[in-house]
Amino acid sequence: MTVILIAVVLYLLAAGLLVRSVARDAGEAARPWRWPALGAVVLHGGYHLLVAWRTPGGPDMHFFAALSLVSLGMAAMTLLVAIQGRMAALGVVAFPLAAVLLAAYHVYGHQASSGLEWRLQLHAWLALLAYAALAIAALLAVMLWAQERALRRREFHLWLRALPPLTELEDLLFRTITVGFILLTATLLTGVLFVENFLAQKLSHKTVLSVLSWLAFGALLVGRWRYGWRGVKAVRWTLAAMALLLLAFFGSKFVYEMVLGRG
Repeated sequence: MTVILIAVVLYLLAAGLLVRSVARDAGEAARPWRWPALGAVVLHGGYHLLVAWRTPGGPDMHFFAALSLVSLGMAAMTLLVAIQGRMAALGVVAFPLAAVLLAAYHVYGHQASSGLEWRLQLHAWLALLAYAALAIAALLAVMLWAQERALRRREFHLWLRALPPLTELEDLLFRTITVGFILLTATLLTGVLFVENFLAQKLSHKTVLSVLSWLAFGALLVGRWRYGWRGVKAVRWTLAAMALLLLAFFGSKFVYEMVLGRG
């Protein structure tokens, strides 16, 4: 419990420091948020390792555990991106989200996972990394939409100073989508190679929705390369593809585990 409280406090502290730096227009020179964010990410990951060590059957991959792991990936990616560039504003959303989902995971408890062989564990970890990267892309898409809308209306809000120029933000969005698309491709490939009896395991709907999401992200990348898609069109494709991906994994997970009470 102590680890959870410290991690949550550090996440919220990092987000608060980011908000304060934006309000004071401190820019990239003020980066005191990095150390609490790093501490929170380390404690968050350490907690999952501790649970995996104490829980029989391997890492916990149930609903709240998966949400917490995806938020951990988002927080870690946000930290890496923010240190290298000007997208620290991502932490204002990613860090509190990670704090809430980590606390929810602890409150709702842990469940013993059925023993998964290494190939299925690889498939599961690739899926979680893909969701984390593409969730970051969805946040970037929302920020791109908000920035473009404000500039089009000539509304120069203070929070705009926390964002990079429009072209740089758009470039970061597509680079993130590319990384997430590669991870999602690897997830689908390992699923085809390692997961047996799709219908018997009630995985057909997950497969269909995941493939549709993969096709949507792929079409967006092709549209960007071939036709120069950008702006609102890129935002719509990104959010639609991400919605399909959320339904594929967490939607079905919620129904089976939280509603029907099945593993």
